[in-house]
Amino acid sequence: MIRFFTEDVPYEQPKKRATQQWLKKQAEQEGYSVGELNYIFCSDEYLLQVNRDYLQHDYYTDIITFDQSEEEDKIEGDIFVSVDRVTDNAAQLNITPQQEMTRVLAHGMLHLCGYGDKSEEEAKLMRAKEEEWMNAFSK
Repeated sequence: MIRFFTEDVPYEQPKKRATQQWLKKQAEQEGYSVGELNYIFCSDEYLLQVNRDYLQHDYYTDIITFDQSEEEDKIEGDIFVSVDRVTDNAAQLNITPQQEMTRVLAHGMLHLCGYGDKSEEEAKLMRAKEEEWMNAFSK
């Protein structure tokens, strides 16, 4: 079950049911089922505090993914998304905030499917997967 929550910002995920179905289908194509998965939309400041408290990082980010999976092929976790960062990044990339949010939602799920983004090679594969997933959403 994929659920959407907000912490300290007003945000409503458009096309909620379609987004849930898309994420579930994409995970299944990667060989995973989805158990309990929560997307938590929040502000820059809220996510900065999560970053400090849990990862000992002192910088803003658009997303933090916490993997809570107990079974190898079942996705479970919490994905925190800064609505502020997504909006700013969309402006810098000259795309709509919803396009960037779709990419970020995919990015978090891809982490739970085992994709990394620390090395240049991992980041390149992550970007390709994000594009693939976003193209699937628009169909």
